[in-house]
Amino acid sequence: MPLSQDIINRTVTSSYGTGGYSVCETLLDAGFDAWWVGGCVRDMLLGIIPEDIDIATNAEPKDIIKLFPKNDDTASALGAVVVSEGGHTYEVTTYREDHELTDGRFPESVTFTDMQQDAERRDITINALYWNPISSELRDPFNGEQDLNEKLIRIIGDPETRIAQDALRLLRIVRFKAQIDGQYHPDTFKALHKMAPTISILSGERRTRELQKILLGPHPEIAFEDLWETDIIEHLIPELHACKGVAQPSSAHEEGDVWSHTMQVISSFTEDHGADTRWAALLHDIGKPATFSIDKERIRFNEHASKGAMIAEKLLDRLQFPRKRQEKICWIIDHHMMMGTFEGLETSRKAHWYYHPWFIELLQVFWLDISGTTPSNFDLYDSIIKDYNAFLDTNPRPKKPLLSGDEIMEALELTPGEEVGRILKELETAQTEKTVTTKKEALEFIKR
Repeated sequence: MPLSQDIINRTVTSSYGTGGYSVCETLLDAGFDAWWVGGCVRDMLLGIIPEDIDIATNAEPKDIIKLFPKNDDTASALGAVVVSEGGHTYEVTTYREDHELTDGRFPESVTFTDMQQDAERRDITINALYWNPISSELRDPFNGEQDLNEKLIRIIGDPETRIAQDALRLLRIVRFKAQIDGQYHPDTFKALHKMAPTISILSGERRTRELQKILLGPHPEIAFEDLWETDIIEHLIPELHACKGVAQPSSAHEEGDVWSHTMQVISSFTEDHGADTRWAALLHDIGKPATFSIDKERIRFNEHASKGAMIAEKLLDRLQFPRKRQEKICWIIDHHMMMGTFEGLETSRKAHWYYHPWFIELLQVFWLDISGTTPSNFDLYDSIIKDYNAFLDTNPRPKKPLLSGDEIMEALELTPGEEVGRILKELETAQTEKTVTTKKEALEFIKR
């Protein structure tokens, strides 16, 4: 799949491509190499206009900083400088060779080198592609274009050594395979399986960042099936691993066990589903293994939503999620079985739910839960949507809160914390139910 002239023209004339072209021109005019590298070249070979462009060069960070006054040199010791051009940012990285790692997390130092050694340090062949936007020359030292034609994911060099250098490659490789709906080279798959336990050495933040890319990317269900097949999920999210083999009522869940249901759920994502909705959908049933029971009628999972919220809180804390995101995702999980209770609600209770800032994401998880179930019946969901829209038509959303957090802290002599958030929520509820309508009433309300 050689680069077509059409995709070249569309890329270099795009907003992002124009800036990337300009950065390379500046480097070349100063006597340095300049190549677009990695994912942007892979995307172009696939006929996709890249949304991100990284640039490789033999210019050292001090040279890059001089050429581009608008820069972020935070990672310059590792050879990377982020430069601003045409309203976009580009990571410009000096050809480098990573030194041996001691902990499998980050390179302790790098040595500046040439393109060949720079290519050798990259993870997989389809990411070791270099393209010059000025001359349109493609450099492919490890036959990445051929592998891309075969949709083959192949680690450069010795697979186990490459993963040992940075355990994050376990997730990156799985993500790229899902991204191109590809297949593994046998040696790559064996290494993923053997090195799976090393995923535990990574910080929660790095794991979360890569997992979120998987959830936001194409075919997350393929990636998570691979995480299962390689045993990575057992060391990464054991709470999700426990869902495999947990039976569900066969009449209501023809798709199979809890794991199969979850995979069908995440295969149903659409573009309007944001990151928090996707995390909540992935974890919505992790309370089922702990609540499995059988009565005279059928399999049951009593209180699995509340149990799942408690499990998710610990899980998300381990993955170093910000507290506010934890709260939202756990709230959605805790309430994802409430769809049947929304019919026949009094107006004041509808206001409590329908005005809730996270209600839309809860609705999205309702929809995904149904989509992940075979057979799927959307009648109740459609009824709620109809009632929700009718309610908002006749009961417009209330105006902004009568008191700000700062005003509450001043009035009650509080310091920032969860108590202020709790009071804000109670005030919002009182305002939506119209029991508080003025600022004076709001002050009296919070003091009570």
